[in-house]
Amino acid sequence: MPERIHLPARVNLTRRRRGRNDDDLPGEQIDAAPAAGGVVDSAVYCDGRRTSSPRSLTECFEDLRRQDDGMAWIGLYRPDPSELQSLAKEFDLHELAVEDAITAHQRPKLERYGDTLFVVLRAARYLDDLEEVEFGELHVFLGKDFVITVRHAEKPDLSVVRRRLEGDPRLLALGTEAVLYALLDTVVDDYGPVVAGIENDVDEIETQVFDGDPAVSRRIYELSREVVDFQRAAAPLSGMLDSLAAGFDKYDVDEELRRSLRDVADHVTQVVERVDGLRVLLRDILQVNSILVAQKQNEEMTALSRTSNDQNDEVKKISAWAAIGFAPTTIASIYGMNFRHMPELAWELGYPFALLLMVVFGVGLYAVFKHRDWL
Repeated sequence: MPERIHLPARVNLTRRRRGRNDDDLPGEQIDAAPAAGGVVDSAVYCDGRRTSSPRSLTECFEDLRRQDDGMAWIGLYRPDPSELQSLAKEFDLHELAVEDAITAHQRPKLERYGDTLFVVLRAARYLDDLEEVEFGELHVFLGKDFVITVRHAEKPDLSVVRRRLEGDPRLLALGTEAVLYALLDTVVDDYGPVVAGIENDVDEIETQVFDGDPAVSRRIYELSREVVDFQRAAAPLSGMLDSLAAGFDKYDVDEELRRSLRDVADHVTQVVERVDGLRVLLRDILQVNSILVAQKQNEEMTALSRTSNDQNDEVKKISAWAAIGFAPTTIASIYGMNFRHMPELAWELGYPFALLLMVVFGVGLYAVFKHRDWL
């Protein structure tokens, strides 16, 4: 980290964003994303106050050289490689870090290249209308007298961070470490509403699961992926803050700033634990949903089998009565042919015999079908 800094006694650094109206804080420009990308805001500070707002990188370099104890903060949004190369040449940035900042799509990390610290952060925000999480990427270069922030998404809104620091010259006078703290604090603060939004989605999913909504499986899968992405954005911050804490003694970091960074680390731990819990909960919900779906399918199959059995019973009954009725019909049709040479035609007992034969066959078939539970 940069050279030793000293905080004023008991400066309250933690959770400064609460209760402050950002519109009342001074600032020449805001870090709103320009349509074509490039430099959003650049300023040179001395003793925590903005002394100039250069309109070009060259002018910023010149103003910084004129300040003995100045600090430049240059905010970029999707810059051209030429702009980053110009900054790399002026501030001796490592080519690998510059390449990462140009390419983007990096994992959260903290790396040191000589006297320059390179930090990658993944910001997040919850979109209520779409019920999904949107991620942004922020690259930060910190040196002894400069801070370069490179954004590749609309969020995080660094104008809030800049106005916050410019509204507290004592904090900003601490130099680049104070800026890093404010950036980390803002990114972690923004994780809170995201976790709350995901928790609300989980509650809705639980209701859908027990209501038997067939579309809930897809929503569980999509939300699980968002939770995994969010976990990948938040979890590395714990290791990054541990790395910063490991260098406190080496770089003789002021005690108050140590407490502030530890406060950020505590909030990161809380976020990671809540996200881990949500991931486990979604896994359990998916299992419960699978069980409920299987039970519903079993119930449907049972009902279908019962219906099929009932239909089979009806078919058996119809078939049995048809067979019973078929026997006398056959006998009657034979004796109703009235052929000339039929031995039974001249037999006196032929008629009673035919009736008896019909009854015997009918009763016999009834007994057989009854024995087989067809009737």
